[in-house]
Amino acid sequence: STVHFYLIKLVHLYFIIYKGTIIELIDLDHDLGCYAADGGDAIKILDFLAERETYYPIRIHTANPVGRANMERMIQRYWK
Repeated sequence: STVHFYLIKLVHLYFIIYKGTIIELIDLDHDLGCYAADGGDAIKILDFLAERETYYPIRIHTANPVGRANMERMIQRYWK
């Protein structure tokens, strides 16, 4: 089977692209830098998934220790 990787820099774009797509892993950075104005930092993706009870496997690759801790807390709370 073919594996596809998507680089999503805009949080709102994530919600459009992945509708109906099979997701095996979401690899997130917390800080979106200049893209944050287009929907917030990537923790908003976790908010979106948790609200819809869609708990895909998540990998975090951020260098932001506070952002990482917040994302890990959210994953521990909802991804059981």
